[in-house]
Amino acid sequence: MAGGKVDKVNLTQVGRALQHLGIEQIAAYSPQARGRSERAFRTHQDRLVKEMARLGISTMVQANAYLHNTYMAQHNAEFARAPAASGTAFVPYAAQAHLADILCEQYERVVGLDNTVRFETLVLQIPQQELRFTYSKTHVRVHRYVDDTLLVWHGPRLLARFDARGQLASPTACEVAQLRVA
Repeated sequence: MAGGKVDKVNLTQVGRALQHLGIEQIAAYSPQARGRSERAFRTHQDRLVKEMARLGISTMVQANAYLHNTYMAQHNAEFARAPAASGTAFVPYAAQAHLADILCEQYERVVGLDNTVRFETLVLQIPQQELRFTYSKTHVRVHRYVDDTLLVWHGPRLLARFDARGQLASPTACEVAQLRVA
């Protein structure tokens, strides 16, 4: 629910991806934490508006140039701090999963009696499979990727790939290899 506490059971798309990557989501519930960030944003917004007006900046092009060439350097000089320890806090990603499959949107669906999956306004027809005649009443996952392609999965098995309009599309070479393994 927007504005409510983070639900750690019914995850959002971002929450699911973070959990899969092993990243703990830390929400700022305290009024103090929210207040600090809101005050910082308001301070900078107020400062920027007044400063740009004083400098005669009145167009988007001028404002973007000012932000890029002047403001960011001043902001970084004012707020940058040396790290407490040398080195990096980044941890390399070592899982076998492909990041695109984690960072896409994923939705659970049940296959209809006509071997179709309803997704938003689309009806995705699952093509004939070698291993099963029908997936009727089966729970599947629909993945929507950043390029709007849709893939329908049953567990680790890729059932079909669709374009953004719901038209059956040919699998990629990587997906063909995955189909042979599954």
